[in-house]
Amino acid sequence: MTEGRKDLTSARAPEPVGPYPHARRAGDLLFLSGIGPRVKGVAGVPGVTLDAQGDVLSYDFESQCRQVFANVRTVLEDAGSSWERIVDVTVFLTDIKRDFATMNRLYAEAFAESRPSRTTVEVSRLPTPIAIELKVIATI
Repeated sequence: MTEGRKDLTSARAPEPVGPYPHARRAGDLLFLSGIGPRVKGVAGVPGVTLDAQGDVLSYDFESQCRQVFANVRTVLEDAGSSWERIVDVTVFLTDIKRDFATMNRLYAEAFAESRPSRTTVEVSRLPTPIAIELKVIATI
């Protein structure tokens, strides 16, 4: 490992879906891997209904958004940072037309005290059947 860099994995957050840590510290910066709304110890994604082929039939976007925020908070806290120390957020949505207004409202509530920079993009799909994922940079 390069000096000043440290991989961090939270015991309280859902396990990463690939070969990467929840976060990596580099100096005084913390780079979170993409964080979704899965719940540790729960199979599937809460609020998501799948068909027999595993395609999403319906989902509760607001509950996914709130769970993503909770998962990000958990990873930040376990890495020695906090929600208030977030400096940049990238939001990935699978249906920006349908979900942007809800995400924007919940985001404004969650970041009422601090306003990190933000980019929101629509993607055709995420690695698990989720509608939102956050990529976060924070200070430690």
